[in-house]
Amino acid sequence: MMRVLTFVVSFLLFIVLAGVGGGVYVFWHYGRGLPDFRQLETYTPDVMTRIYAGDGRLVTEYAIEKRVFVPYNAIPKAVVNAFLSAEDQRFFEHAGVDVMGVLRAALTNLKHAGSGRRPVGASTITQQVAKNFLLSNEVSLSRKVKEAILALRIEQAFSKEHILELYLNEIYLGRSSYGVAAAAMNYFNKSLDELTIAEAAYLAALPKAPNNYNPQRFPEAAVSRRNWVIGRMAEDGHIAAADAAAAAREPLLAINRAETEFLNHSLYFSEDVRRELVARYGERALYKGGLAVRTTLEPRLQEIATRSLRDGLAAYDLRHGWRGPLGHIELDQSWGIRLRDADLPKGLRDTWRRAVVLSVSQQAAAIGFVGGKRGTIPYAEMRWARPHLPGQEVGPSPKSPASVVQPGDVVAVEAVDEAAGTYALRQIPQVDGALVAMDPHTGRILAMVGGFSHERSEFNRATQALRQPGSAFKPFVYLTALENGYKPTDLILDAPFVLEVPGQAKWKPQNYGGDFYGPTTLRIGIEKSRNLMTVRLAEALGMDKVVATARRFGIADRMLPVLSMSLGAGETTVLQLTSAYAMLVNGGKRIVPTLIDRIQDRDGKTIYRHDTRPCEGCSSVFWTGDATPELPDTRPQIADPISAYQVVHILEGVVERGTGRRIAAVGKPLAGKTGTSNDSMDTWFVGFSPDLAVGVFIGFDEPKSLGKHETGSSVSAPVFKEFMTEALKDKPGTPFRIPPGARLIRINHDTGLRAEPGDSSVMFEAFRPGETPGSARTVTGSGAPVEETPGDTGVPKAGGLY
Repeated sequence: MMRVLTFVVSFLLFIVLAGVGGGVYVFWHYGRGLPDFRQLETYTPDVMTRIYAGDGRLVTEYAIEKRVFVPYNAIPKAVVNAFLSAEDQRFFEHAGVDVMGVLRAALTNLKHAGSGRRPVGASTITQQVAKNFLLSNEVSLSRKVKEAILALRIEQAFSKEHILELYLNEIYLGRSSYGVAAAAMNYFNKSLDELTIAEAAYLAALPKAPNNYNPQRFPEAAVSRRNWVIGRMAEDGHIAAADAAAAAREPLLAINRAETEFLNHSLYFSEDVRRELVARYGERALYKGGLAVRTTLEPRLQEIATRSLRDGLAAYDLRHGWRGPLGHIELDQSWGIRLRDADLPKGLRDTWRRAVVLSVSQQAAAIGFVGGKRGTIPYAEMRWARPHLPGQEVGPSPKSPASVVQPGDVVAVEAVDEAAGTYALRQIPQVDGALVAMDPHTGRILAMVGGFSHERSEFNRATQALRQPGSAFKPFVYLTALENGYKPTDLILDAPFVLEVPGQAKWKPQNYGGDFYGPTTLRIGIEKSRNLMTVRLAEALGMDKVVATARRFGIADRMLPVLSMSLGAGETTVLQLTSAYAMLVNGGKRIVPTLIDRIQDRDGKTIYRHDTRPCEGCSSVFWTGDATPELPDTRPQIADPISAYQVVHILEGVVERGTGRRIAAVGKPLAGKTGTSNDSMDTWFVGFSPDLAVGVFIGFDEPKSLGKHETGSSVSAPVFKEFMTEALKDKPGTPFRIPPGARLIRINHDTGLRAEPGDSSVMFEAFRPGETPGSARTVTGSGAPVEETPGDTGVPKAGGLY
């Protein structure tokens, strides 16, 4: 018996020693070359960058993995408990590997051996952390062993709370959501602390297979899995039975946050912000660095700007005729499906819908929509649709709906009276444009629209398109004159001008309309946009001075010192020219246009601020009744403030009496200038109120004429007017600020002389100290006047027109 007992004990000891030795060997063999788990101590997850508007609303997000990092102590207990019940009930008890869980999984796998089922795992949360951070998703025994070894090491190095923090911020939960905070927003549009028990349980149900529990595609499976988690939470004592029953009855209502939360109509703006961030910090910081970017965007103004530009582009397009339907489909029993699947051009407005013409009568066209709804387009709502002809001409007015559309035509329509089922025919414009609105005192870009539709074209015409400004450049020629001793009442000869260019044809600029008015005041030269006066003035000043002014105001870095440039033959962008006008109305102070106010890193540290002015006393957390801190004005003075005001005052006259008269209907103090390039290829209106500068450009992407009689006044000014009407609707009519030293004297507008009793055209003109009304000089220029002949009325091939 002793020998038998000795043998049994020796055998058992051998088995134990062999097991220990085998375990040591396994740990030694698989533990070699494992990733360094200590890197988890300084874990910095890939976090999304968020772009905010000036009022704090979310504009957009940039991320490869959409994650919002939340520290453990900020994660609600209900969320933590839901994941523990679903994934690892004994998390706070085991040392990284749950032996009982492994045994249960082994028995289950033996039971299902040969059934073809995927083996059941017993990974703890710690093992999942090891796999997600340090290993691959390979299904193999060696990976499981490595996972267990790393889990044991991780448990020895870090607290349970730190491990949970890693897990809950890293795990993928579907819908491009990495981590529980992003999932809460993307599924329920809530922060973590707003989640109900049922919502927390649903998130905890997702780690195994998020796509299998998609609430829209598999609602029954999603609810069943969620309720299973709720039951486990009740079994584990995390919630009461009554709370579990109530949570299980709660409907699972997930929303699509991407469609409801981001600001609409800001794609051009946010894309320029994205490009700037990449240029500053690189793509890794943008997509993984968790930057918080506070932009200058004013959502209300952005919405107005988008609507105003689209209205203006559509209005121009309707004036130039109907180019035909979007497409054509067969009218059979499946026309609704054909309409839904039709490959149509991109760029429909939010208020437009696709429809198919079902029949046509003398009074209307009957139309149908996807889903079977029907309506009509009355003849009155398609009367505009004259045939489009080359050169932006149009044919005769349609005599009936049949002259415009035919059954099967796919068209864009907009509701006139949706209750009555009446719609108007619409057309996607071929012409395009841009609008920029900015704070003239800070350079903050409050709104920016780079085209009719970002979906149709991502090219930003506000910042990327170089176009000729035409007469919108003229104020800077006249500013140069005022800074060099001229007065608004000085006379300039408005008469034919000819420039001899060696080896080229004579250059003979013309006024719009071809008339000449003789000696005319400088003020009227801008108000009426006289080309010949501008050329003579530029010649008298010297184009080198005009070019220097253009560079000072950031209009163009490279501009040839030739006379045609005085008429806007150079190229600039909408943002550059609007910024230049802003520096006129702010008194000649340099500003730097910006889309971004402030950038913070993932830890909340400010790494960029546009406003770099020093501010003593601004760092206090609480205000204790001390004097309000005063910020110094550090903007460089780039123009004489009186000269800048004189130009502003003259541009007010453009609105009151000149080419911008239609703007006066806004009923607020406004100033600005129209611009139209050669052959009406580019049309502009750039102007401002005392605290808002706005620039509008409209033209074809491949430059061609907008048509006869289309100018900045008829094409771009209506957009400026619509925008300013809405933007300033609730604002007081603040007058333009007069700089110290400027003197306002009553003059006769037509002659420039001091006003006399009985004069009918009287106004206040701005002068410098010591200056008086009247002309101290008359600029005639060296361009020899010529006799007009029928062939001399052609438009110069370089330079602005009106």
